[in-house]
Amino acid sequence: MSNKAAINTEKAPAAIGPYSQAIKAGNTVYISGQIPLDPATMALVEGDVEAQARRVFTNLKAVCEEAAGSLGDIVKLNLYLTELEHFGVVNGVMEEFFAEPYPARAAVGVKALPKGARVEAEAVMVLGD
Repeated sequence: MSNKAAINTEKAPAAIGPYSQAIKAGNTVYISGQIPLDPATMALVEGDVEAQARRVFTNLKAVCEEAAGSLGDIVKLNLYLTELEHFGVVNGVMEEFFAEPYPARAAVGVKALPKGARVEAEAVMVLGD
């Protein structure tokens, strides 16, 4: 029997491809990339990169909570930005959602993201001690 389980919540956007919102393996949860989709409409949120980043972290939080964790349990966070000049704005939004000690993180500039998003985040969360 596998110790792997799919995590799914209606509080975050449904997968737009052949993947799970997250996979829990033992006490580790691998969270798929979250883009700024409104889970109710599956449309990109209106507004600037700040609004998009806020939706990304809200979606990420919903998946964490469905897996019986929180943003504070994230140990590794990868950010993808279509414009690296928005690095500071995204950092500011991230500070609204995370507290120290912050997770290890990478921020990568990319040419494009699904659905025309400007920011995406994926994470690894460890539950328990």
